Amino acid sequence: MKLVLENGQSFCGTGCGSYAETVGEIVFNTSMVGYQEIASDPSYAGKIVVMTYPLMGQYGITAEDYEARTSGPAGLVVRECCGTPSNFRFTKTLSEELEEHGVPCVGDVDTRMLTRIIRNAGGDRIMRAVIVGEETSVEEALALIRNTRPESNPVSAVSCTKRWFSRTPNHRFDVVALDCGIKHSIVAELNRRGCNVTVVPYNTTAEEIMAFNPDGLLICGGPGSPESAAGIIPVINALKGRLPIAGISLGHQLIAMSYGAATKLCLHHGGRPVRRVSDGKIISAEHSHCYVVDPESIRGTALEVSWLDVSDSSIEGLECPADRVSGVQFCPEGAPGPKESDFFDKFTKSMEEA
Repeated sequence: MKLVLENGQSFCGTGCGSYAETVGEIVFNTSMVGYQEIASDPSYAGKIVVMTYPLMGQYGITAEDYEARTSGPAGLVVRECCGTPSNFRFTKTLSEELEEHGVPCVGDVDTRMLTRIIRNAGGDRIMRAVIVGEETSVEEALALIRNTRPESNPVSAVSCTKRWFSRTPNHRFDVVALDCGIKHSIVAELNRRGCNVTVVPYNTTAEEIMAFNPDGLLICGGPGSPESAAGIIPVINALKGRLPIAGISLGHQLIAMSYGAATKLCLHHGGRPVRRVSDGKIISAEHSHCYVVDPESIRGTALEVSWLDVSDSSIEGLECPADRVSGVQFCPEGAPGPKESDFFDKFTKSMEEA
């Protein structure tokens, strides 16, 4: 198999998983573990993900650890794909999982060098790439990239089309989750805190949400730019101040935009240190996004910064206490990654106070 970047650089490697051709935006992820969660994360829909850690598949795929049953990455690039996992829980290998879902993977690639190329590409958009057979010429591969149009509304491709429920015994709160690409671990964290969760399609109206008589609204993360999901902003504007609202990743960006803020390109994937502004606590949090809120754009808004990235001081969390609205850029459910943030606890507390 061969990976070809839109700048003409190509990388030949060993094929594993599916042998299908695929075109997508190329990003890198620095996580050492959690490849199953990444491979089943709807936020990566339409992306070719380069894993910087040199060994993937070493503990196999476990049936209980999927984040979603919808589409994950369009393709995967690894240094080495292990075909002999060591884990008593594994049910199949990573290569078998990718083959079953039609996801091509290129192995035996210098992923560290490839990561530097992606990181230093610059520009105002994400670099695109294609995975093709080794016999395909670079010129043919570049033509595939040019002739393949990106999905204009990737959230619609991963969102549910009918509402579904997740119940917990002796529940305290009823939460509506707007599905932009929800992960099962997010629902599990809410259930663990006594929340019954109703997951609804991304294009559900404010009136339809209020018909469920919820105690709070969660807007989860998902693929694509926040501009492509801007249709959700009128829903946020209609409901903020009426009930507590929490946003994760894409949901966090849309909340910021509802207050007049803007976003900018920023490739954050994998574990990064973030600092809580209130007490200076630092945690390592997982990221799976390509955009952040522009700090200059929140000046004069009702938003306050709650979390900051330690490495580049980009905004990792915002809140508006008066409206009981909050959002974080990272993955607070810790799948993969630690569960040290207070995001879900603050959300449930805001519902209790409301």
